[in-house]
Amino acid sequence: FSISSDAEFEREALMLFRYQAEHCAPYAEYIRLLGVEPRDVSRVEDIPMLPIELFKSHKVYCGEAEPQMIFTSSATTGMVQSRHYVGDLALYERSFTEGFNHFYGDVRECSIYALLPSYLEREGSSLVYMAERLIAASAGGGFYLNDYEKLLHDMSRDDNPKILLGVTYALLDLAENYAPKLENTVVMETGGMKGRRKELPKSELHKILCSAFGVERIHSEYGMAELLSQAYSFGEGVFRTPKWMNVLVRDVNNPFARLGAGRRGGLDIIDLANR
Repeated sequence: FSISSDAEFEREALMLFRYQAEHCAPYAEYIRLLGVEPRDVSRVEDIPMLPIELFKSHKVYCGEAEPQMIFTSSATTGMVQSRHYVGDLALYERSFTEGFNHFYGDVRECSIYALLPSYLEREGSSLVYMAERLIAASAGGGFYLNDYEKLLHDMSRDDNPKILLGVTYALLDLAENYAPKLENTVVMETGGMKGRRKELPKSELHKILCSAFGVERIHSEYGMAELLSQAYSFGEGVFRTPKWMNVLVRDVNNPFARLGAGRRGGLDIIDLANR
């Protein structure tokens, strides 16, 4: 978590790649089938990225002890969930805490209100785990399943800077049914509609939420069950990552062809917290 330069990130990423290429059986088999020799990989851009589908079909893990937690992805009916075996939860907690503090300041100085019904209704959510620990460390807040009136009542009595972290469809429900004007509050959406409502373009969604909540912009949190770090957008549609997380763009038709900045493609994510 003390990465200070691109060169340092590359050094750590290559070291971790070679370790996982030797000790993580599904990854070792994957790069063998690709015909890649780990010692010949000398740049971050050349590290073979594990397809997300393999988190659904294989146990992607190389810890020496039994995993402390298994996080699972959201899935609509009939879909197979990804499973992320986490060997050290302290690593995840340090990652999301330091990431949050970097982008939003000391978590102890704000209140976090979580409106995450679809995540609370299932087990294995890494987002709920993160929110629980951030709320516990914060100055106030809590979880609110579907009780919008209690949420608004509690927020109105809280003088701390506030973050309202909500799954997209729940924030839209709150906006349409109450349209509360929120003061001293960052509204942060995550997770999409989860099959509960029709998907909307981000620009249209954010316009609706800004108007209803009386805020200038809507922030966004980007995370996945398969990652142990988060990216954040401050409302302009550009996500920022902590220094131990890197995003590369690939051609959608050729996963081994890298694309430059400003191009549209698939995303390859290196998260050094996934040790």
